[in-house]
Amino acid sequence: MYLHLGQDTVVQTRQIVGIFDLENATVASATREYIARAQKAGCVVNVSMELPKSFVVCSDTKTRRTTVYISQISAQTLLKRSTGAFERSGAEGKG
Repeated sequence: MYLHLGQDTVVQTRQIVGIFDLENATVASATREYIARAQKAGCVVNVSMELPKSFVVCSDTKTRRTTVYISQISAQTLLKRSTGAFERSGAEGKG
């Protein structure tokens, strides 16, 4: 299944490592440092030029590349969307 992150960006739900609220998560210096390192490495994708509200960390197991998507959609909304995708695919409770 796929999760729409905003604008024309979608990711596979199986690649999602975490969905984070940008305002709350960046209070911790470790999170700010992580995003800064990812940005320097060219692994950050800004989904929209609007006010960012969340970031989504995805990992591609084939390429072993991690990408951080900055989205204008709230973490709560993205979480609801991703949960709905798992439920529709019958993946709920499996793992």
